[in-house]
Amino acid sequence: MNVLNPYVRQFLVGWITVLDSVPDIDMLGFLPDFLDGLFNMLSDSSHEIRQQADAALSEFLQEIKNSPNVDYGRMAEILVRRAGSPDEFTRLTSITWINEFVKLGGEQLVPYYADILGAILPCISDEEEKIRVVARETNEELRAIKADQAEGFDIGAILVIAKRELNSEHEATRIEALHWFSTLLVRGRAEFSAYLDGIFEPLLNALSDPSDAVVLLVLEVHARIAEEYHHFQHLMSYLIHTFHNNHVLLEKRGALIVRRLCVLLGAEKVYREFSTILQTEGDLDFASTMVQALNLILLTSTELAELRSLLKKSLVDTCGKDLFLSLYASWCHSPMATISLCLLAQVVMMDFMFVLLTWTLLIFDLIQCV
Repeated sequence: MNVLNPYVRQFLVGWITVLDSVPDIDMLGFLPDFLDGLFNMLSDSSHEIRQQADAALSEFLQEIKNSPNVDYGRMAEILVRRAGSPDEFTRLTSITWINEFVKLGGEQLVPYYADILGAILPCISDEEEKIRVVARETNEELRAIKADQAEGFDIGAILVIAKRELNSEHEATRIEALHWFSTLLVRGRAEFSAYLDGIFEPLLNALSDPSDAVVLLVLEVHARIAEEYHHFQHLMSYLIHTFHNNHVLLEKRGALIVRRLCVLLGAEKVYREFSTILQTEGDLDFASTMVQALNLILLTSTELAELRSLLKKSLVDTCGKDLFLSLYASWCHSPMATISLCLLAQVVMMDFMFVLLTWTLLIFDLIQCV
């Protein structure tokens, strides 16, 4: 089947077709042995050979649909390899076969889900629209299948594929990889958590992705992970560290990231944690810049309307007072942010001397640092 001579290839395809037409011969049982060779012929320089190979493959696929006994596993391995072929028609044919296998294969294909996903995700960003359409459909079919570890479902292998595709140069593939993280988190948090150490850092790094759509999805994944408080702390500390090292990211993406986190995790929880971390920030210039950014978001974002309302009640509401004091401790890194926070909380007149004293102490501390 691997001979390149066109006459030999025509001879082989002809015999395969003839034998398949004999009622007493079950060629599907032998198909895994010569399937790769037929796919190899799809990229032959001879148009006639390509047509013959395609016709033979189409006939076999139809027979597979009508047969209850098929060795999907061995053939799936071949299709996964061929899905990465440089030949466009070979890729399309293989991804079409994979699509049918996912629909028909059932439990036989469960151990091969990770390999199949590894073939599908790159094809989602293929230059050929037909390939993209089939790949997306297959991806949705695969994600909808409910399988567990007892059936051979390897969540770790799938996470390895999804993590790898986070580095894809194509936005569509990165987005679908993130959808898989979300799906697996929802499907089995305990199983997902067992592999978290190997994927948490790549997910954090993905917050610097050039695509806003990718960043928003990354934040959704992190929000689900951050249901456990120590992961929440890690996420917030990482963001502060990243903003410290990348001021451009803070300037261009800071508002987007903070606002979305407030929606997903709760504005008060997010702002309290930011304030706690910034209280001990050693780089006072950065602390001042970060506080100013957080303050601007606090004053202007619709997502933080409830937080503003709570702060306005700080003179009459215990929760509002507690929140004000929590933010005030770090807002003092920026005099203008402190003034706006006090104005928002309506405590300027009664606490004016207290604020003035705080500024004096802050300036004294700064002089000592210099």
